[in-house]
Amino acid sequence: MLLVGDVDQLPSVGPGQVLADLINSGALPVARLTEVFRQAASSRIITAAHAINAGTIPDLRPPPAETTTDFYFLPADSPEQAVALILKVVGERIPARFGLDPIAQVQVLCPMARGGCGSRSLNIELQQLLNPDPTEQVERFGWRFAPADKVMQVANDYEKEVFNGDVGTVETIDADASELTVRFPSGESGSSDGREVTYGWGELDNLVPAYACTIHKSQGSEYPAVVIPLLTQHYAMLQRNLVYTGITRGKQLVVLVGQKKALAMAVKNHLGRRRYTKLAEWLS
Repeated sequence: MLLVGDVDQLPSVGPGQVLADLINSGALPVARLTEVFRQAASSRIITAAHAINAGTIPDLRPPPAETTTDFYFLPADSPEQAVALILKVVGERIPARFGLDPIAQVQVLCPMARGGCGSRSLNIELQQLLNPDPTEQVERFGWRFAPADKVMQVANDYEKEVFNGDVGTVETIDADASELTVRFPSGESGSSDGREVTYGWGELDNLVPAYACTIHKSQGSEYPAVVIPLLTQHYAMLQRNLVYTGITRGKQLVVLVGQKKALAMAVKNHLGRRRYTKLAEWLS
């Protein structure tokens, strides 16, 4: 059996730290890859992630004029400035410069849900920007849902076969039947059409808008472009593995928006919350 993983990302959502314990037990042969090869060496996403992992601030300088790169840092001194900049980056700059769809291909990842630059507040702002005047909508459980909205399932539902973290798009709303349909991409079949799942009004507490989500919710996912707010107001969550996990979700483009001080706080804080387990001890 060969286990392949990234022990420097956030630990599992549930209890334990199995991969870290297997490595730390000394009971298994371990190989750690540390050198960047071939085309990845020119990716600033990769070099920034490696720098953060090593406890150093990555190169935050913008590229030379008239050139593009895959990693940017945009300074913002306050949450208000950061929100305005995020809306401009997602709604205008990334689509114009990189040709990416702001709803389907750009994901805002936040250190936490609360606050002016948290995922809850940014979801309201981004929904108003990217899907402002829907022909029909329904409001339930504090959220507005309308066709073309990007939404996330937040609980496992084995009957509908949708699970916590699945992201889809609202297709239709049927007010007469008191239900809406969401199209989720079909992973295993390889079909780009996906499948439709129907929700009654009373089931909409299982859905939230997904224009922005927390970095924790993004674990195991990847996106063409990622925008990450980093501010000192997030101090309770600023940890090295959190920022590293967020940056490594981006495939083609990563944009950090916020304060260098907040990034420095995260890079410096590599301890996080310790988990107490017995697995490493039992193995050794």
